[in-house]
Amino acid sequence: MTHSRSRTGNPCPHELPHYQALLDDTDWASFATVCGTGEALPTALASILNPDPAVRAAATDEALRSVTHQNTIYEATVPVALFAAAILDHPVVAAGDFGHGADTPPHRPTLVRLLEWLGDTAYDADDECIAIGEGHFGKGILHEDREMRAFRDVRPAIFSAVHPLLGHDNAAVHDAALLAAIPLAEHPLLTAHRAELVDHVGRLLATSTDRHNRDRVLDAMKAWGHDTSALENADDIAARERYARLKAERDSRWAADGTGGYSEAPPF
Repeated sequence: MTHSRSRTGNPCPHELPHYQALLDDTDWASFATVCGTGEALPTALASILNPDPAVRAAATDEALRSVTHQNTIYEATVPVALFAAAILDHPVVAAGDFGHGADTPPHRPTLVRLLEWLGDTAYDADDECIAIGEGHFGKGILHEDREMRAFRDVRPAIFSAVHPLLGHDNAAVHDAALLAAIPLAEHPLLTAHRAELVDHVGRLLATSTDRHNRDRVLDAMKAWGHDTSALENADDIAARERYARLKAERDSRWAADGTGGYSEAPPF
């Protein structure tokens, strides 16, 4: 039996397709990537499910590198993101890389890497990025950027796969899931989940010393109107003061140059 391949494997942006349907029913060659089209993506994506950790790590690098460059959302980003979300509970991904033998080269767990990429991509398409773009290029940038709009539309589907991992026993998985869930929860259908995410933020701040992770969850809390003073430790306060100082220095340089403004938020 033959069937035509649709350009996208996600007819309903709020439903997460099965990973195999995404591989089989997406016209990958018609999607733009960092360099060319996504013709090679199905092979790389399928190899992320390889039982060999080394093969899995290399395939993950290849697939994500194809749609990751300078905070840009590409045409192929949405189907890759949907595939990454759809395999988060796959047995190979869910169980692989944790507690591997001493003779196996240490690889960052595929589950963590996929969650981190989903989170980073969601931040690249969040409301703050839209506001910065509008500040530089005027209103309507989201209407013109079809790729970013497409990613923002499928946030509920991605969130549905990330959400169960907030209860994961492994701290790296939990934290990566939380950092992915926060920007995804900007979608109007997901804002009700923010109260739950605040509870998970408390767990991260109580256990993690990762500067990047702490900054992101504290920034989210502030954006959601929470007072974070009781949650910050001495390192958080020092980092916040340093970012404020760097921002002031950069603003001063921009003003002196007569160009005004800046296009990225601290840390720089």
